[in-house]
Amino acid sequence: MIVLIIVASILLASISIIQFKNEAKEYHQERLERKENAVREHINYVLSTTTYPLTTENLDLIFKDKIHELAHIHNIEINIYSLEGKLLKSSKESFSVDKVSPPIPKYILKLVRSSIEKRYVDIKTVNGVKNRSSFTQIKDDKFKPLGVLNLPYLEDDGFYEKELNSFLIRLGQVYTFMLIVAFGLAYFLSTYITKSLKTISDRINETSLSQKNKKIVLEASSKEINLLIKSYNRMVEELEISAVKLAQSEREEAWREMAKQVAHEIKNPLTPMRLTVQSFERKFNPEDPDIIQKMKDYSETLIQQIDTMNAVASAFSNFASMPAQQNETLNVVEVVELALDIFNEEHIVFESEFPEIISKIDRTQLIRILTNLVKNAIQSIPELQENKRVFVAVKKELNSVLIIVEDNGIGIKPEDISRIFEPKFTTKNSGMGLGLGIIKNIIENYKGTITFDTEYGKGTRFTVSLPIINS
Repeated sequence: MIVLIIVASILLASISIIQFKNEAKEYHQERLERKENAVREHINYVLSTTTYPLTTENLDLIFKDKIHELAHIHNIEINIYSLEGKLLKSSKESFSVDKVSPPIPKYILKLVRSSIEKRYVDIKTVNGVKNRSSFTQIKDDKFKPLGVLNLPYLEDDGFYEKELNSFLIRLGQVYTFMLIVAFGLAYFLSTYITKSLKTISDRINETSLSQKNKKIVLEASSKEINLLIKSYNRMVEELEISAVKLAQSEREEAWREMAKQVAHEIKNPLTPMRLTVQSFERKFNPEDPDIIQKMKDYSETLIQQIDTMNAVASAFSNFASMPAQQNETLNVVEVVELALDIFNEEHIVFESEFPEIISKIDRTQLIRILTNLVKNAIQSIPELQENKRVFVAVKKELNSVLIIVEDNGIGIKPEDISRIFEPKFTTKNSGMGLGLGIIKNIIENYKGTITFDTEYGKGTRFTVSLPIINS
């Protein structure tokens, strides 16, 4: 729009300048003709009333006293030449007719004689100023040529230039106002359009497969933006359908993997149980004096395997069905400190920046997070290691409470780092590897995070961040 206004203003200004120049040209041409006609009529009157014979030689005498009067009346310089182009009389007061006076060029005399009107206008530009000079034959009452009338005319474009400058100034003011309005309108429209685009951009940046995405409820003035909004809303609908399908597929895959793992873990104790029963059946002798002790040993072996199966079933149950959150207002520092009392290890060190950090959280799940991490930290330290240390700290950072569990155990191998939170992965010789998967699930339900830093051979540091909920 702004470019069009600028182009239009340039075109209009150019056309206006050309129009003013044409008008000025026509004005000067008509003005010279009017003056020439008036002077010729006056000259004809002088010729008709003079007492001198009407000859070329007498033109000097006829207009001796009249030429200045004519020049003053018509406000124009008058020169009278002979038919051969010699100057006879001029209205210039300081001018004296002598042999040095320039004659009319021959080509002009020829053009005057050859024209129908016996008239020619010579146009010359001197120092940027255009000069017109008309040459017309002077005739007697019988149309016999007597001489040549010359009227020099200097074009004065001051009036037209003043009018043109005034017009251009007004034109510039109008277009300046139009440009200001156009800029304001363009700014308003661009702000309105970019506001809609920013809303769409923000929503697109917030779009994620892991959350429920909101549609854009906006009616834009632009057809293209409305099409973009409709496309985005359609994409959100398709994304929700895809998310549901993906979640269902992931759940089914997770349950299949879990079923395989549980089946494997259950089969592990079944084999020794079967071997124990078969051995007992083969070696059973009621008369054996050590029968009671052997019965006791067999029973203990079976009970151990049954306990193992029970642990597997309990772990699977805990992972499959997380208990509902029973949030209560509590002092996180106090709960963590009490939870550490169940451990008898003397190398556990507790530290807190504040005596209390109040938040709403499920006490049981908080204890579960802590005990699992501390238990893993204890188990990661080899029994023969001399300097054992498990460091537990509670900190407050902005609107979050941090629980840090750090050990100086063997750490995690680099190839195992990416799998540490997988449900069935474990670095220990026993267990199903469900502990970290369970607590990660608990933490993420609270919109928190769990991260870790490890160096193989030196230890591991787990950091749990939970938002502080006060209402």
